[in-house]
Amino acid sequence: MISGILPELADGLSVSEAVAGQLVTVFSLTIAVATPVAGFLLFRAARRTVVLTALGVFTVVNFVAALVDHYAVMVVLRIIAALAASAATPLIFASTAELAPDRLRGRYLSVLAVGITGSIAFGVPLGSWIGTALGWQATFTAMGCCGALSLLLVAASLPETEPKAPVPFREQVRALSARPISLALAGGALAVMGSVMLLTYLAPFLQGLLHDGDGVRALVFAVLGVAGTVGVFAGGWATDRLGPDRTIRLGLVVFVAVMATLAALWTLRPVPLYVFMPLVVVWGVTAYLSAPAVQARLHHVAGDLTAQALALNTSAGYLGIAVGGALGGLILSHATAGWLPTATAVTCALALGLLTLAFRGAAHGPSADTSTNDPQGATK
Repeated sequence: MISGILPELADGLSVSEAVAGQLVTVFSLTIAVATPVAGFLLFRAARRTVVLTALGVFTVVNFVAALVDHYAVMVVLRIIAALAASAATPLIFASTAELAPDRLRGRYLSVLAVGITGSIAFGVPLGSWIGTALGWQATFTAMGCCGALSLLLVAASLPETEPKAPVPFREQVRALSARPISLALAGGALAVMGSVMLLTYLAPFLQGLLHDGDGVRALVFAVLGVAGTVGVFAGGWATDRLGPDRTIRLGLVVFVAVMATLAALWTLRPVPLYVFMPLVVVWGVTAYLSAPAVQARLHHVAGDLTAQALALNTSAGYLGIAVGGALGGLILSHATAGWLPTATAVTCALALGLLTLAFRGAAHGPSADTSTNDPQGATK
């Protein structure tokens, strides 16, 4: 949420916008590194206890951040918040995937995906609106309130689960490095990386493409946010009705087509708003349509190692965010913003290829050894 308040945050912490932006990088990289580690270390931990503790820490840290005016302290707080998120996220996804009915698993995961992918699509413009209207401290207060609400809801709904049977670390690594999981993680990271390339630098793209890019920027972000949220829920429905593989292909193929269209429109600029906005709607929906499908498919192939697989998926996603933002900046500094949709289209086409290879003929569970630890496995 803080990406949209960098000018106000930089002013409040007495640093440049570039330095303030490193708070986003620090948070993303901490999650990228810590999430898979937490997934392995907390494999047999009491999930309810870990999740509630992590959410409590996340909530308190964000409330404290609203009171801070020193950059170094803010960096430490963002790292602590990221560590808490790293501990909670994979366990929440794994518990949901295991407890959900088979026919509704996609929709259950889509609700959670709103919190992850939706934080990019909807959280950034919402955080920007709150910060602009009430000050950057209000954005952190809002994040703290969201954390407190999450804590209450999880405490009321998440049951305690039996500890998982022990699986040797080497066996976990071997199973999780198998082709279906490793290629899926790489494909997911590329998909996120491609999406972030254009989204991060949407402002200069709008300035070059439209008559009044600055004037409609808030509108475009808002439409992307709403469409992205719809896309996540639609992805959950499609996963249950069409299957995860078809949903992944549908989402990425249409998304790549939209990016190719935007690249072509750059040559015809300035483009009327009535031509651009329908593409924004389709862009927002398809950018997040495949997220629940990828998670459901990972759950299917990972079996008892669902928590670790989804932890790695979260890590890969945040790495994609970090790398995508960096590559987008590199493109912008050496070319024009018109090349961003092309780069996004190529990257997401590669992601589609990897995800197709990953799940082609993939069986349930990464290995016989890990899938037999729990006879019911992931098909409860």
